[in-house]
Amino acid sequence: MHAEEMWKSATGKGVKVAVIDSGVNSSTPSLKGQVLQGLDATGTGGKATDDYSGHGTTMAELIAGTGAGGGLRGLAADAKIVPMRVVLKGFTHKGKVNAWSTEEAIRAAADSEAQIINMSFGGDFASRKEQEAVKYAQSKGKLLFAGVGNDALKDNKAGYPAAYPQVVGVASADRKGRVADYSEHGKFVDIASPGNDIPRWCDANFQSYCDGDGGTSAATAIASASAALIWSAHPDWTANQVLRVLFDTAGRDWKKGTVSNYLGHGLIRPGQVILDGKGDPGAPGVNPLANKKASGSPAPSASAAPQTPQRRPGDKAVVAGSSEKAEGGSRLVLILGVTAAVSVLAAGLFAVTRRRRSG
Repeated sequence: MHAEEMWKSATGKGVKVAVIDSGVNSSTPSLKGQVLQGLDATGTGGKATDDYSGHGTTMAELIAGTGAGGGLRGLAADAKIVPMRVVLKGFTHKGKVNAWSTEEAIRAAADSEAQIINMSFGGDFASRKEQEAVKYAQSKGKLLFAGVGNDALKDNKAGYPAAYPQVVGVASADRKGRVADYSEHGKFVDIASPGNDIPRWCDANFQSYCDGDGGTSAATAIASASAALIWSAHPDWTANQVLRVLFDTAGRDWKKGTVSNYLGHGLIRPGQVILDGKGDPGAPGVNPLANKKASGSPAPSASAAPQTPQRRPGDKAVVAGSSEKAEGGSRLVLILGVTAAVSVLAAGLFAVTRRRRSG
């Protein structure tokens, strides 16, 4: 189940992932040569490679970072990144900005060569324009992932775009395979992925990494990278087939076909597909998200149907394996077969009200 073993068979080569975020700095040691031409949809005349917070660059490295220079090594290091810069929390600009930047970016990603669209952000409100954009992307054969949000301890509202029926909503789990207490829950959760203890770029200065929880943002990036690994191993599969085997092989201790409000189909395990050949891809044209409901879900109660798994924060789920060891000043963390190699490199006015938070 370890990533090193998977990399002998699949590395993400030939797969492109659109990262819709704060921008992607293509000059970090880990991303040199990994970033393709993208789009700045902010309406400010910037570049897709101008990352204003470090968030988008972290997501890109978790997906396709090479680990060069002591940086983050992504799970699908031979994949390529298509950066899409949009207006998210932390963006400042004194002039006019594009209030529909995420919608424009989703459509641009749909028209690009990217097979996977990573959206490590969310908002509390759905919009017709955004939903039409994700529908369009799905119609173009794209596989869309989004974080379900980190406010479970507050209001736990359904987050968008994760709650749209066309988007895979990703929850966050810790090293022991338990749902993170902050990870939002409801019928919009489709799968869970490691999100705790994931390093990140501290800020837009790109001088050092910080420890902490990567949240559903990092979980989403790792889910996208898992899909990239599988797609690189099975390039003839459709997005529906890649997603179906991810659902089919997810780690869970409940009946297959039922979905947890906390962990969805279970904890993502690409090694089951790549190393063991498990998972039924099924029909290429059948969407495994067809029965997803785009609505919030209250906390589970005694009246909940017993056949539907309910996970409270902290409840244990199936764990495929975890370990940690230190090597030469770097930390290698293996969570459910996911590897991140890290070392420390060195010791406005917001013009629109419709802003979005990072996942």
